[in-house]
Amino acid sequence: MASQKGVMLLDFWASPFGQRVRIALAEKGVEYEHKEENLSSKSELLIKSNQVHKNIPVLIHDCKTVFESLTIVQYIDEVWSDKTPLMPSDPYQRAQARFWADYVDKKVYDCTSRLWKPKEEEKEAAKMEMIEILQLLEVQLGDNKYFGGDTFGLVDVAFVPFTSWFYMFEMIAKLNVEAVAPRIVAWAKRCQERESVAKALSDPKTVYEFICMVMKKVLGQE
Repeated sequence: MASQKGVMLLDFWASPFGQRVRIALAEKGVEYEHKEENLSSKSELLIKSNQVHKNIPVLIHDCKTVFESLTIVQYIDEVWSDKTPLMPSDPYQRAQARFWADYVDKKVYDCTSRLWKPKEEEKEAAKMEMIEILQLLEVQLGDNKYFGGDTFGLVDVAFVPFTSWFYMFEMIAKLNVEAVAPRIVAWAKRCQERESVAKALSDPKTVYEFICMVMKKVLGQE
């Protein structure tokens, strides 16, 4: 059994990437120290721990650092392998899980950032792309309970934090996720019945208000 001593997470409350790690740690029953970061004034510990990107999340375990959320989640799964696995045992299914988790990483976050574009044609193009992304993920989910079938796993951990953004999608782009991808919304509700998810996810309206504040500063939007 892996040691739970010296486990610390450097994190930020609104980060979907940090939420992934919190969910994985909770699923494994790992006790850890949580350090909330101020991203406008990063701590010396964060800068020292992640000298490459100087960003959260960072997992510190037995004085060793791991960063990038999907890497951290897979590290947690391998280190605490005596607990319920987040990755399937079959090599092909593991490859599929890694692919779709990476797809979420590359597509959902990037497309969301473009929903804030001030030009309507750019915003509309991002909205149409997001609909395609959600519908493709819905096809991948199918009629399964989770993306891993009956088992909550890597793709669920990777994607579910972004469900807190669905309210934001509707407010800034008039994108009603339930109308275009109802199975994704049903899946999100099932995931939120898990204690690990319910405790990690931020309130959608609070996230929206925070992102509005950030975008106002970055883009000068009212």
